[in-house]
Amino acid sequence: MELMKFPLYLPGWENPKNYGISVIAADIGGTKTNLGWFVSENQKMGLKEEATYSSRDYGSFSDIIKDFIKNYKLELPDVISIGVAGPVLGEKCITTNLPWSLDVDLLKKELQVDSVKIINDLEATAYGLAEVHDGYLATLYKGRSDIEGNVAILAPGTGLGEAGLYWDGHALRPFATEGGHSEFSPRNKIEVEFYEYLHSIYGIVSWETVISGPGIFNIYRFLRDIKKHPEPAWLSQKFAEEGDASAVISHTAMRELNPTCSLAMEMFVEFMAREATNLVLKLKATGGLLLGGGIPPKIFSLLNKDKFHQNFIVSDKMEHLLKDIPIHLILNSKTALMGAAYYGAFGK
Repeated sequence: MELMKFPLYLPGWENPKNYGISVIAADIGGTKTNLGWFVSENQKMGLKEEATYSSRDYGSFSDIIKDFIKNYKLELPDVISIGVAGPVLGEKCITTNLPWSLDVDLLKKELQVDSVKIINDLEATAYGLAEVHDGYLATLYKGRSDIEGNVAILAPGTGLGEAGLYWDGHALRPFATEGGHSEFSPRNKIEVEFYEYLHSIYGIVSWETVISGPGIFNIYRFLRDIKKHPEPAWLSQKFAEEGDASAVISHTAMRELNPTCSLAMEMFVEFMAREATNLVLKLKATGGLLLGGGIPPKIFSLLNKDKFHQNFIVSDKMEHLLKDIPIHLILNSKTALMGAAYYGAFGK
């Protein structure tokens, strides 16, 4: 067996009774839901079928599962394992960016499956580190890999996910947080203006309103509408045609076609580095920082520069600690899906 780069706590990992288990794994996000049919093969999860659904096209998660089973002519699985964007409390979750609620007991009845598991999507991302290989991670900063300790995950996408892995001396134990909903803090006069602008829109200004897909557009429109940076006609047309303003802004910045888009992404990367610092310090994540979610792989060229790390290590008294933290970018878009599968087969 290939050694894991991240020694995760999976209590059923070495139990032969867990080999040959069929798992429907799900990664539920605010925009899309990814499903996969897996079978545990020794200590690996083999992906046999997969599909992606537009989350908002369905009234419930059960409807998506039923479609998946019907369309791919699948049998009922041994386990349904779900990673969901939102807090999981008592085997229930009211999703953060969808009008759904999930309840293990109801899902068992509706789907006629005896074993249903629900964990937070960032917790699922952490479990996805069970399968790390070449091309899975890109190292942004090597740091010191010889220091054991907790690991932090920061994952901006439709929202902002944050999680940790607690080092117990032998293994890493994933846990979820809702740190993305903690309040954003400005550092200088321009950022105070930015905060006031967002406060007029949202009331409470969380880090999610800044470091996310919608956050990219929030930064851009502050520069355009409050700071009066000009928007050329071709860019206005792009916004109208594409529909995804944040993607237009990031793509334009990476091609260096518009200074406002470039400045917006510079601010986004700085904010992302600062919240990564906050998370690492609060978790004392000497084992490393992982950047995940839908956005970081798409803006790799903007992250793979010294500026992210220079902003990351800024601290009142902890620069010496931050300078040693390894920083990796998760490149595999299926990490949360894989993690839900591993948890379904080998987790508690």
